[in-house]
Amino acid sequence: MSDEATIAAPSPAPPAPTGPPPKVTNRGRAAAPAASANSETSDIPEYEYFIQPGPRGYPPLTEYLDISEVDMMKRPDESNKIAHHTALYHSDYLIVRRGQEFQVKITFSRPYKPAEDKFALEFVIGSSPQFSKGTYVPVFPTKQRQTTWEGRITNTSDNVVTMAITPAANCIVGKYQMYVAVVTPYGIRRTRKESTRDMYILFNPWVAEDAVFLDDETERQECVMTEMGIIYHGSYDDIAERDWNYGQFNYGILDSCLYIMDRAEMPITNRGDPIKIVRVASAMLNSRDDEGVLVGNWSGDYTYGVAPTSWTGSTDILLTYNSSKMPVCYAQCWVYAAVFNTFLRCLGIPSRVVTNYYSAHDNDGNLKTDIIMDENGKIDRNRTRDSIWNYHCWNECYMSRPDLPPGFGGWQVVDATPQETSDGMYRCGPASVQAIKHGQICFPFDAAFVFAEINSDVVFHSRRKDGTLEPVRVNRTHVGRLVLTKSPGDVTRRDITDQYKFAEGSTEERTVLEKAEEYGCKREKSSPPAADVDVVLPNLEISVGDNFELNVEFENKSDERRTVDAYISGSVVYYTGVASTEFLKYTHIKVEIFLYLTDKKEVAIVESKKYMKRLVEQANLHFIVTGKIRETGLIITAMKVVTLRNPKLIIEVSGRGKVSEEMIATVEFTNPFSFNLENVYILIMNNCLYKIFPHKTKNWLVIGGSSLTWTEYFTPQRAGTSRVIATLDCPALRQVQGQASVTINP
Repeated sequence: MSDEATIAAPSPAPPAPTGPPPKVTNRGRAAAPAASANSETSDIPEYEYFIQPGPRGYPPLTEYLDISEVDMMKRPDESNKIAHHTALYHSDYLIVRRGQEFQVKITFSRPYKPAEDKFALEFVIGSSPQFSKGTYVPVFPTKQRQTTWEGRITNTSDNVVTMAITPAANCIVGKYQMYVAVVTPYGIRRTRKESTRDMYILFNPWVAEDAVFLDDETERQECVMTEMGIIYHGSYDDIAERDWNYGQFNYGILDSCLYIMDRAEMPITNRGDPIKIVRVASAMLNSRDDEGVLVGNWSGDYTYGVAPTSWTGSTDILLTYNSSKMPVCYAQCWVYAAVFNTFLRCLGIPSRVVTNYYSAHDNDGNLKTDIIMDENGKIDRNRTRDSIWNYHCWNECYMSRPDLPPGFGGWQVVDATPQETSDGMYRCGPASVQAIKHGQICFPFDAAFVFAEINSDVVFHSRRKDGTLEPVRVNRTHVGRLVLTKSPGDVTRRDITDQYKFAEGSTEERTVLEKAEEYGCKREKSSPPAADVDVVLPNLEISVGDNFELNVEFENKSDERRTVDAYISGSVVYYTGVASTEFLKYTHIKVEIFLYLTDKKEVAIVESKKYMKRLVEQANLHFIVTGKIRETGLIITAMKVVTLRNPKLIIEVSGRGKVSEEMIATVEFTNPFSFNLENVYILIMNNCLYKIFPHKTKNWLVIGGSSLTWTEYFTPQRAGTSRVIATLDCPALRQVQGQASVTINP
């Protein structure tokens, strides 16, 4: 036999796996799976005997105290929901807040005898209830036997016992099942499992022992109880408002918020810690790496979903995610912040939406936004990669921070917009606002990233012919120019910039920046000489479709003649600062200014036909003027974002304005342009109405110069002041809005 014949043939390769990989279980690693779904429950036995069965089985327990009825006192007009500030939740279940007493009424088969009868209320959450984990909590009516939750009898009348229960101020937040258990000499008899005795326990900002305690009633009413909000957008010198219906009390929203934590497989035992909850939710509100709630889209193509500018409330987004189990399309930063705000307020965590104007997106650990110019002062767009968002929205939530030194609790930044990864996932926060202000960027979580968003320098570099860069101008005040949120109890805006940073140029600011450098943030050290010519761009209020003049003013601050070679350019940009297309090519102008403190104006004509077909949503035009002074060689720069104003929707609401009586909302829109608007749809929302008209498959055509009127009927469900909000959307015109206030009487 030849040598070749003795060589064994290679074994066949195993077949390639098909389909998704099998889910890894904890078999062999843990005695039981970790409870990570509030929706999963356990079956508690109705009878639990202490003894072994005799020849005739277990002895009957019917001769002992029995439970006839349990009243959860869960109606909105009863004491529990009123005292716990949960009467507005559209739910048939009892909803209370932790650390605060609530009551239930138990009807027994005979009068309760404290000396003879023993009973307890048992509260269970999750699929593996354990006393040591806080997922099984018995509550006893006697002082001699108490657990982490306190219990006491407040009243007895015939067969009815009223028992008060105080959940621990740090207990797990979520949906519990309640049982009444009676102890007999032979065993325990319980009530059967019934959904009518399910209840929710939320965070409690009204109780000092709770981690989310907020000692300001006005702020609590705004940041927990207010359903209608205002989100600021636009630009620093042309602030715009967007109405939003958070709808945290609407039917199904609480379950949707709990589902988000279930979808993240967040351990039930972690759900009493607001720090852990907001960090998980920050990742789950976007879909980048975990099939979370919202799909981000900044492209302008929203064929397969709803344009971000069309959303006016959180309700439909959360309910759709809960029912479909699929991410909802589409979102940008304010949508992420608004839905996150609903999540936080629904669970009882005080929160607000914050807008930072001129927000830097730093992904390389420095505090610089670099703009590259050629030697003549002309912007090199091919080499300029950094961008500054006209505005960026995030959330603040209020909580203590026992993981940080004293003084760094209070407002915390959390951001669900997927920008950079944190611990391997797209999320941000919670980062202490106090830590950001004082440069303590080493504190968890993601304080360095937020610090850069409001403290970066804009550095203009001149690129030499050999490819080297020389800093020629540094603007240290452009980024983080203004931080706004809604004023509590009012519809005005509140400037909270001083909560994030000290005054520009102050000693405190220099100290903070030096401290940030100690923790690894790199700043621009150079200080190029200041030019003695200023260039100023005016504030403009321009409507979409208008022609306008851009006046560029040059002011000579020297006592000598100055000659400037300047370049003016204009681009259509997304609100993220990313350029879409250039509509005003670099225009060279030569400016001569002869006298000290004199100025000279140059005018650039901007025609609508040059920008209209290039507009993207939010209609931002970005103008940059750069120049070089011949006599000194110094560079001058100026930037201006002009947000074009869209036409408005006119909304009229008619009817008696009473609960359960039909009302009418009429929406009117006039196309101000000479061209037609195609694929138009209108979205209308208030607390009891959410509809898109017409269906996406039957979009409208609005002829140029014509009007569209739509009427919708709705029935108010509760009294109070609210707003009807409507948006109009089509590919050629985004972010058309209108709103009308409505007061509903009982």
